[in-house]
Amino acid sequence: MKKGLLLLALMAVLALAACAAPATAPADTGASDASADSGDAGTADTESAAADAACGAKIGLITDLTGPLAIYGTMMERSFMLGMEYATGSEASDDGTFMLDGCPVQVIMRDDQGSADTTATAARELLEVEGVDMLVGTVSSGSTATLQEIAKENETVLVVAPAAANDITGKDFNEYTFRTSRENYQDFINLCEFLTSEYSTFVQIAPDYSFGYGGAESARDACTFFGGEFVADDIFAPLDTTEFTPYMEQIADSGADAWIVTWAGGGFIPMFQSAKELGVMDSMGMGASFFDNQTMPAVFGDVVGQSSGILYHYGLPDNEINDWLVEQTQARYGVYPDLFDADGMNAAILAVEAIKATGGDTSADALIGAMEGMEFDGPKGVIRIRPEDHVAIQDMYIVKLANLDDPDFNFYELVSTTRPEPPCLLADDMQARCGDLPVGSLSGE
Repeated sequence: MKKGLLLLALMAVLALAACAAPATAPADTGASDASADSGDAGTADTESAAADAACGAKIGLITDLTGPLAIYGTMMERSFMLGMEYATGSEASDDGTFMLDGCPVQVIMRDDQGSADTTATAARELLEVEGVDMLVGTVSSGSTATLQEIAKENETVLVVAPAAANDITGKDFNEYTFRTSRENYQDFINLCEFLTSEYSTFVQIAPDYSFGYGGAESARDACTFFGGEFVADDIFAPLDTTEFTPYMEQIADSGADAWIVTWAGGGFIPMFQSAKELGVMDSMGMGASFFDNQTMPAVFGDVVGQSSGILYHYGLPDNEINDWLVEQTQARYGVYPDLFDADGMNAAILAVEAIKATGGDTSADALIGAMEGMEFDGPKGVIRIRPEDHVAIQDMYIVKLANLDDPDFNFYELVSTTRPEPPCLLADDMQARCGDLPVGSLSGE
């Protein structure tokens, strides 16, 4: 070191010591300039390393990529990653890491193959081996119930998308569970308010598991609330049913004006084929929410001109975020966003906004405090996370099926946009959380 530089360095060290030490304390001259510089640098390096270690987050995404609901899981995979890109303003690295305000946020993905057992294995691996701070998923409502319990046991926040069973934010609710997917009740508030303006009496069929039970209960309450009447017992069929003739005969013999269906997966096609063969499609109105672009032509070919509800279609929302989602899904994947792409993007935005709100604190307590009552903009407009039960209040749509042959899947004409507020469905021991919300049904009775 040159003499002039050495003198300046010594003066600086003495000045710092004088400022830091009490007035009565002698200046510390026991350390050399070199060791002082080394100590300062070492402290700075240690502090920087500590900051890096504390900075960032890991998110575990579980979805069905190869199982019976893979058509929906694929939507979740692409839209969640696009949502992360949009929300962080950065592109993913090869290992799924995005940068948020200089901190890494890594997404680690697992395929649960539509199996609750595989969901459990994937969740435990993500938590215990990968050390994720948050879980997101999954497609099957049954598998999501398993995921909820594991998240609770590990005191880790879970964002549910796209599973729709009421129980998720109803009897199975725990404080760690949030959702960006809608629940069955929202589907049927949206649908039944419209249906009861067209028809007076109803009969319904649903799959014989939690998603179906929740759908049937929701339809009964919502359609009755808006003035409709159910003239027969609800019909429950196994999810793997391929022969629907006996069930369609019950529906045809019911005398109802319209039939309502809650279903998921491939069973829609043989169900509607049977309904057509037995004349149900000609003699009765149809109450089933429209769904994904690819399946629509195979199922709803006989109802062009009718109106019904839908969760999301890329052509319905008019906002910049949806425009970005459409543009990027087309550019990256060569397809248009589909039924659950909005759910996936919203899940990513919620996760990132929560991390921002906590200043990077990924503890469950901090994230829960940030997410409860949070509002954020997504491809469907403003999403509000209801603090009482963590239901995602969101826009839904009534549309007229105008055609089924548009090459860009522009099948619909918008009739109206709704924003359903479902009742609070928490279990008895948690109903104090419900506050002023109607409990158990739309009427609260």
